[in-house]
Amino acid sequence: MNRVSIPRIDPGEPVYRADLAMSEHSAGHLRRIMRLYLTTWNLLELAPAAELALTELIANVVQHVPGRRCQTFIFRLPTGDGVRVEVADTSPVVPLAIRGDELDDGGRGLILVNAVTDDWGVVKRWDGKGKTVWFECVDRKKSTGVRARFSSRPQPGPRP
Repeated sequence: MNRVSIPRIDPGEPVYRADLAMSEHSAGHLRRIMRLYLTTWNLLELAPAAELALTELIANVVQHVPGRRCQTFIFRLPTGDGVRVEVADTSPVVPLAIRGDELDDGGRGLILVNAVTDDWGVVKRWDGKGKTVWFECVDRKKSTGVRARFSSRPQPGPRP
């Protein structure tokens, strides 16, 4: 589950970009912005998963990145059936998806991201001075056959 990967699909230019120092309230503001884009793109059914994943990535910045500074990008996937979010920071530490004790206060953020998104990963900067954590959420009802070729995670089959 812990992985460093290279994104396979070029998402093009972001529709939203922010370069800010994050605080405890930043995730709420970014969720509202993302929901506006998802509504405009007729992808509102992705909002619960995308908002939860975005919240987890911003929480990681607030807790673990010195200065709490990051860049946040929101992309509409070129296929029009989903959203991609990237959070880039200057910390060289790659986040880990770990399973801790049930009573621990933290440590399960990337487990949640893995559970609610269609794909996610970490791309380390070539100079070792940071990384980008990204995720994608796709509306399978609107996706085309092209999307299936790029998915690295098995998709659930039809329900009986």
